[in-house]
Amino acid sequence: MRAEVAPTDDLATCHALRRQVFIEEQGVPEAEEIDGRDGAALHLLARMDGRPVGTARVMLAGDTAKVGRVCVLADWRGKGIGVALMRAAVAECAARPGITRVRLGAQTHAVGFYAALGFVAEGPEYLDAGIPHRDMVLPLVPRP
Repeated sequence: MRAEVAPTDDLATCHALRRQVFIEEQGVPEAEEIDGRDGAALHLLARMDGRPVGTARVMLAGDTAKVGRVCVLADWRGKGIGVALMRAAVAECAARPGITRVRLGAQTHAVGFYAALGFVAEGPEYLDAGIPHRDMVLPLVPRP
């Protein structure tokens, strides 16, 4: 069983997933989670057997893509869904002309997860919504 990941315009479903993981599970304030920037972003939705189980958001600025709001429902973690989401997000970024790197702010417990996907931690640990994070970057290989 593999996750199906694709771009989506279904923000209501993405918000519902993010609400469950970030607001309800992790205690992130709603005003910080729903930041008004979703309209300018690319959203990815992961499904298992047609059921939404994870999402991620990609923001583009100059030569950099920032992946954020990556979440997978608790019952579905450890099944490769996060990896599938991140691979799809990186592929979407690499397909955009002029994007040379992908950045993200990783919760510190997930630094190893992102490192296994090629991201490198940089800078000091910091708090975002009261949760320890590290910035990470993945340079993209230029397309011929």
